[in-house]
Amino acid sequence: MPLTAASCRRIAITAAVVLHACALIGALTLRPAAAPEIVLPPPIAVQWIEPPRIEPPKPIPVAPPPPPKRKPVPKPPKPKVVRPQPAPVIAAAEAPPVPEAPVVAPPPPAPPAPVAVPTPPAPPAPAPATAPAPPPIVEPRFDAAYLKNPPPPYPAQSRRLGETGRVVLRVLVTAGGTPERVELRTSSGSRRLDGAALKTVQRWKFIPARQGDTPVSAWVLIPILFTLEG
Repeated sequence: MPLTAASCRRIAITAAVVLHACALIGALTLRPAAAPEIVLPPPIAVQWIEPPRIEPPKPIPVAPPPPPKRKPVPKPPKPKVVRPQPAPVIAAAEAPPVPEAPVVAPPPPAPPAPVAVPTPPAPPAPAPATAPAPPPIVEPRFDAAYLKNPPPPYPAQSRRLGETGRVVLRVLVTAGGTPERVELRTSSGSRRLDGAALKTVQRWKFIPARQGDTPVSAWVLIPILFTLEG
């Protein structure tokens, strides 16, 4: 393994220290009373010599492959010049003389065709007689005095709670003047007031609706107001 610069420097310093220590120990141990003066050897100078640099091998240039040889392109053959042959001259034969056609007298003109006389249009059909419009329907009534329809009772709990409101009922009145269906159209906001109005109107009597002189079944709206006085 090649030594690095730091390793060589540490080895040189260690060797110098060891040599100085050996020289000092020897001087102390071999120092007699009448011994001659010991001359120490000069210190060893350690100098770092940089190892030679190993240059990487130069890449061997690779010669490029020779270009492919181009095949010679054959020259196109020269076109042959074809000289047109002159067309033969055809002599026109003389046409024989055309005999003259005999003169024919024109036929007499045809008599004019008779003109058709247009027939008169048929009279329009009479319009069907329109049926008379039916008479309007007069809606049922519930406010006649002789009907004696009682107002709905005020629920006791609604009076204690101070509940008021307006109820609108939609009633289908038969031709006989009785309520066939009773529906809640607008609520008062209280179930007790709505229920009292529904139960009462279901027992009412009505004047049936009329179309002309004929009684018919029809719908009618009945407003009922619940208020507290004082």
